[in-house]
Amino acid sequence: MTLSLTVSDEVRALAPGFTHLAIEAHGLVNGPSTDGSAALLDDAARRLAARLDGRAPHEDPHMAAWREVYTAFGSKPSRTRNSAEALAKRALSEAGLPRINLLVDLYNAISVAHLIPVGGEDMDLIQGGMRLVRAVGDEDFATVAGGEEAVEHPDAGEVVWRDEAGVTCRRWNWRQGPRTRLTEATTSGIFLLEGMAPMPVPDVEAAAAELAELLEKFSPGARITIRPQGS
Repeated sequence: MTLSLTVSDEVRALAPGFTHLAIEAHGLVNGPSTDGSAALLDDAARRLAARLDGRAPHEDPHMAAWREVYTAFGSKPSRTRNSAEALAKRALSEAGLPRINLLVDLYNAISVAHLIPVGGEDMDLIQGGMRLVRAVGDEDFATVAGGEEAVEHPDAGEVVWRDEAGVTCRRWNWRQGPRTRLTEATTSGIFLLEGMAPMPVPDVEAAAAELAELLEKFSPGARITIRPQGS
């Protein structure tokens, strides 16, 4: 069954330049990071360095646009960076990109190489559809703090992704919750690529096509569909 993805009118009014594409994948095979996925992450860091050509990630026009939107809903973008900027900063550091698991490595590599926020959720763990909304402030966000399970609540007006059970990602794409994340047991996933003007829609489409190819390569036989915005 296809997972529904909706963007609220309030979010569209806040960020009229927002666009997104989703990749729905079934029959995935996940597991620990491999030499192949590690090589993709290293190559993505090299592609990022060439793209930035000496600039800091936040100086890229696409990242600057995300910072403006974060500021518009009350977040401090230098402290709570969008996921692409945070990964890019990590990629350019001595620490380099983390190795999480195979599927997460794939979408992190695309995020860094194209400098675009990309997220992945386990479709079997999502309750109902997914909605991008401005939070009321009493929604539950299941997370881990100090090694213990905890429940936080978003700020009123904060942009969040949520399902019927609560928030799945805070501050648009800043912090994903553990409840729906991709694990080594995941077989069905939804991957979301999020662009903000001035990033052209064809650039978002190119990133999605590359991720779909990687998913097919690392999970032969998987059923993969790129869903256009609004579907």
